[in-house]
Amino acid sequence: MIKLFVGLGNPGPEYEATRHNAGFWWVDALARELKATLVPERAYHGLMARTSVGGHSVWLLEPQTFMNLSGKSVAALARFYKIAPEEILVVHDELDLPPGQAKLKRGGSHAGHNGLRDIHAQLGSSDYWRLRLGIGHPGVKSEVVHWVLKKPAPDQRQLIEDSIAHSLKAWPAMLAGDMDKATLQVHTTKPPRPKPPRPAPPATPQDAAA
Repeated sequence: MIKLFVGLGNPGPEYEATRHNAGFWWVDALARELKATLVPERAYHGLMARTSVGGHSVWLLEPQTFMNLSGKSVAALARFYKIAPEEILVVHDELDLPPGQAKLKRGGSHAGHNGLRDIHAQLGSSDYWRLRLGIGHPGVKSEVVHWVLKKPAPDQRQLIEDSIAHSLKAWPAMLAGDMDKATLQVHTTKPPRPKPPRPAPPATPQDAAA
């Protein structure tokens, strides 16, 4: 089961609405679902909430170390409470997915994401779960830093919020340890509703003569 839910982002109001903070947005939404309040915890270098669901302790964490030192916060909490890597879910922005998509996976490389890179190093393991929230790619590698630290356009922000709302539905399965079910829920998207047929325009004399 997932015991520790980690959202990645950067602290401070200037970063609050930027793409790199999508992980914070997800954990904020989960905190509202669980009626939990994130509070500063110096020992874990972040905002943390601890609650109980079905008799099981659950932790929510938003590192306040800046992205490239996220592992310092995650590892400190995981070590103290003896939470194994496979019991951790890290939610983060993903360049390789378009806004509106989310993917759940366990393990793998950090793929250049500085937050994941530091978590790998601090935990000494890559065997944790990741929920990847698509933010799209600027198309040019040299623009990536500017892209992730910039606010998405309103339509893109709405798509990201939609993917958060959809993937959030999987948290009960995650807590139950049914990661196959959680993965199916995250990866299954509703097909778009078919548009109703447009009414035919009224006939004209030219139509009648055709």
